[in-house]
Amino acid sequence: MGVATHALIKSCCDYDTSRFKRMGLRFSAPVYPGETIRTEIWIDGNEIAFRCKSLEQDKVVINNGYFLVE
Repeated sequence: MGVATHALIKSCCDYDTSRFKRMGLRFSAPVYPGETIRTEIWIDGNEIAFRCKSLEQDKVVINNGYFLVE
């Protein structure tokens, strides 16, 4: 969850944490130490959808992500 949050705040808020309003997600698979996580982001105004994939497992590990910004 920390990797996803960092990617979203960096990409969508330009590191301005005061813009962060709400976040929801579903963990869909385990992640093991050392794995590479790719966060895929779709922006629609203030509403942002996202998911995270483990590149080594080729699995979605966070799904149905929702991120709301001001």
